[in-house]
Amino acid sequence: MVQPPAEGPAQTEAGRWAVALAGAVALAVAMGIGRFAFTPLLPMMLDDRVIDLQGASWLATANYFGYLVGALLCTFQPWIWSRLRALPAVQAPALIRAGLVATGLLTVGMALPAPTLWPALRFAAGVASAVVFVFTSGWCLAQLARLEATALGGVMYTGPGAGIVASGLFASAMVAWHWRAATGWLIFGVLAWLLTAAVWGIFGRGASPRPSAQAHAAAGADSPQRAHSRGELAIMAVAYGLAGFGYIISATFLPVIARQALPGSAWLDMFWPIFGAGVIVGALLSARWHVRGDLRFVLAACYVVQALGIAVGVWSPTLVGFAFGSLLLGLPFTAITFFAMREARRLRPAAPASAMGLLTALYGIGQIVGPPLVAWLLKRSPSPGQGFALSLQVAAAALVAGAAVYVSMVRAYPRARVAAN
Repeated sequence: MVQPPAEGPAQTEAGRWAVALAGAVALAVAMGIGRFAFTPLLPMMLDDRVIDLQGASWLATANYFGYLVGALLCTFQPWIWSRLRALPAVQAPALIRAGLVATGLLTVGMALPAPTLWPALRFAAGVASAVVFVFTSGWCLAQLARLEATALGGVMYTGPGAGIVASGLFASAMVAWHWRAATGWLIFGVLAWLLTAAVWGIFGRGASPRPSAQAHAAAGADSPQRAHSRGELAIMAVAYGLAGFGYIISATFLPVIARQALPGSAWLDMFWPIFGAGVIVGALLSARWHVRGDLRFVLAACYVVQALGIAVGVWSPTLVGFAFGSLLLGLPFTAITFFAMREARRLRPAAPASAMGLLTALYGIGQIVGPPLVAWLLKRSPSPGQGFALSLQVAAAALVAGAAVYVSMVRAYPRARVAAN
């Protein structure tokens, strides 16, 4: 089991990377396995005839609702604890550990031949993934700020992409080997526990890190705007929710559209890993990108890139078009999260988990709204192809609207100076 490096000048760099990589592993478990392993395993479940498309939709919806509930719990946790003082103090590392263990348990539970329990398991997995995501983001970013290595947060957000690539490739191999979906759930659950054990020591019960001098300076620079931060956070949450709406429409239905456009292609199962590879590359680029400007402009640019990724698949429904579109969709995926969570910490330095939970909740609402809207458009379109095309156009438009919101925020809530990160 990896242990956290000791404090000291010689261990500073190692400590930075230990925190960033531990965050990446935690997010790979919570998101890459706890949430996204369902996507590549679903075709196997359908082939095993343990579920039909309607049941699959209910499982996906249960997970989305769980993610929303978990995010809301994180948002209102300070308010709940302030009124129920008998509750034990919240320790982010303890919650992260509990969420990771629960993710493995709930994933293994999906291997049980008990379909009536699966919606509850997927709901609980959604709750766990939201809690791990919010508290891992807040704790790791705070640790990295203390170590003056905020940019390494981008490395942490490679975790979901790595989980997507691994689960996608492994599921494709299991299909070729004619394995059953229950075996896949069992293996992914055990893998989640092994990865959790590897980073268990990093998420110790140490005290919350003290803000660095750089963080104090940044807080002082923003203090004249502090009275406006509540309104700015609310507007930013709406913009972040638009990203959830645009992403879920594409990630859910683009493979279906590809199968209609490219029937029998041997590359159909590779679009999901390509998306995950884009997530990893984008996260690494954001880690090396020393932003010397307003992060809201960066977020707007990321939204535009995702909108272009969706548009490519609509304009060019070919193998190259879908592959390039999946890559463009993945590149800014966790970069958006990385920069948005940093903005949340800036706006709510005293309660970052609450702010991050609010953003995550709006993102979850966007995910829940997306698929029903697609179903509604499909019923009212002359053909499925036209219905899917219109749905993707709506998704791209939502991302463009989100980019416009960020740009308008720069004018409504200007900053005199943004420190280099």
